[in-house]
Amino acid sequence: MSRGARRPGRAFTLVEVLVALAIFALAAVALGAAYVNLIQLHAALKARDGSGDDMQWARAVLLAEPDRAVAERGGDVVLPDGRSATWRAVIAPTGVSDLFEVEIELNAPPPAGGGDLVRTRAKLRLLRPTWSTPAEREELRRKAKDRLKREREALK
Repeated sequence: MSRGARRPGRAFTLVEVLVALAIFALAAVALGAAYVNLIQLHAALKARDGSGDDMQWARAVLLAEPDRAVAERGGDVVLPDGRSATWRAVIAPTGVSDLFEVEIELNAPPPAGGGDLVRTRAKLRLLRPTWSTPAEREELRRKAKDRLKREREALK
């Protein structure tokens, strides 16, 4: 066998080791950058104003309300830090039975205290059978059946 021929079971060459180290270094840099981004995101989330958290409390109260008229009137909600906020909702039926478009508005004092109320709005689609009347539900179902019947006849 010649001197330059490789024999099975021998050690890695210098080039193979350097390539492996280069791949490891690239992976370490990528993971380090991802870690730094995660730390910065965590700091940014801590520094934000908290209005999104306030909206979560108002949404929870809205979702717990079985009566549509009461949900549209809104009400008061006590936030976790003791602030009191008011909310109201505009509820509109969609073309689907028991599905509603809801725009909820929350007026809350700023988390830091003082200043004007912070107004936050969010749009939701909610499936709420208790908010629709049986007559509305039947009308929507009848329209859906008629539409499906027309579509089937058009395919024939």
